[in-house]
Amino acid sequence: MTKPQMILAMQLGNGYGSQPGAWRAPGVDPSNYTDIDALVRYARSAERGKFAFLFVPDHLTPPDDLDHAPPMLTLEPMLTMAAIARETERIGFVITGSTTFNEPYNLARQFKTLDVMSHGRAGWNAVTTSEPASAANFGATIAPRPQRYQRAHETIQIVQALWGSWGAEAWIKDAESGRFADAAQVQPVNLQGEYVASRGPLPIPPSEQGQPVVFSAGGGANGLQIAGRYASGVIGATFTIEDARAQREAVRDAARRAGRDPDEVKFFAGVMPAIAPTVRKALDRRTALGEHTFPDRVAYLGSMLGLPLDLDQIDQPLTAAQLDQARPSPFDPRSPKALEVAQAGWSIRDVLAHGVIDYHPTPVGPASVTADHLQEWFEAGACDGFWISPDVYEDGVDTFVDEVVPILQERGLYHLDYEGPTLRENLGAHQQYGLDPRLAVEGS
Repeated sequence: MTKPQMILAMQLGNGYGSQPGAWRAPGVDPSNYTDIDALVRYARSAERGKFAFLFVPDHLTPPDDLDHAPPMLTLEPMLTMAAIARETERIGFVITGSTTFNEPYNLARQFKTLDVMSHGRAGWNAVTTSEPASAANFGATIAPRPQRYQRAHETIQIVQALWGSWGAEAWIKDAESGRFADAAQVQPVNLQGEYVASRGPLPIPPSEQGQPVVFSAGGGANGLQIAGRYASGVIGATFTIEDARAQREAVRDAARRAGRDPDEVKFFAGVMPAIAPTVRKALDRRTALGEHTFPDRVAYLGSMLGLPLDLDQIDQPLTAAQLDQARPSPFDPRSPKALEVAQAGWSIRDVLAHGVIDYHPTPVGPASVTADHLQEWFEAGACDGFWISPDVYEDGVDTFVDEVVPILQERGLYHLDYEGPTLRENLGAHQQYGLDPRLAVEGS
């Protein structure tokens, strides 16, 4: 039997990196905020590492501390990925698109256009929007959760129907006979939901993978239903193997309940590696990237450990008395790791540099530490792959590709080349064009 191999993706956002101080890091041009050439460079590096796709989140509001930190996403995602698609050959693009403030026809047209432009490398991370500040950009308010998710079901179904409304064999393009297409195979969808509708058809032929691949990133029962019914990939946010394994199994159960093979849905865990020749150098790098945020995080770290912590102690380890009193918060899954790092004798600043308050695990030290983390999680059945958030794109992507990827390949955990030219092939995703016939009769 062939040894299972993990799938890797890379988060791509604001031109700097995942850490708030990345824009000030050595070698980084502060103007990368709007430099598409920089983003192309990072995408090419990820492609050199045989990453399956770039994961592009979307944030419609600036951060609270815009004085000192850039937004996590800069340019409009679809236009950005269209530009990157012209400069790459194999890497895919999974772009976040809200079902709450977009009409199905627009979503269907944009994503399928990108799919044919990129020769079958597009994916749609279909999410609902819950932030009031984002809603205000559209002159709207946030609807209750049931309505938002009902609209999401309707939107995804209509989008997929529109994708299939130009029949797979409809494009004849016979110049000699003068017949361009078989009009009988290009038909309106005429779908009317409670919240959205579309007549169609969408006059775009299939790409090399048929149509874009659907992803999901929502949580809870509503998010699981979306993932189980429609998604080929789930973008996860989890801090422990146990939690990741539970989330992955919940997604697989949702797929089973929808009548699908659970292996059709790949679960991706997030990782924010801190890579350097030594642990000390990796911590120094993270400290420099987070120096502006660390003081504000001391009190939060204290709440995670059940202790009152003072900023004056930031460069000192916890005292013996504090360690004796410390208890991980039962409400924060990151707390046990925070306590473990504190018990190792690191200063509070170094504990924070270990990424214990970040929303994904942070392996710290040489490349082998990150490789070990990925191997442990993957072989424990916690995920099917990972989305990597480099701290600084400028050197972090190449460091991961040049140092971590070869270790994974030597261990037989990661492929030596792409499985094929399309995102669907590189995910091992179920072939689909139009609505999934297994679900079409069930309604939403």
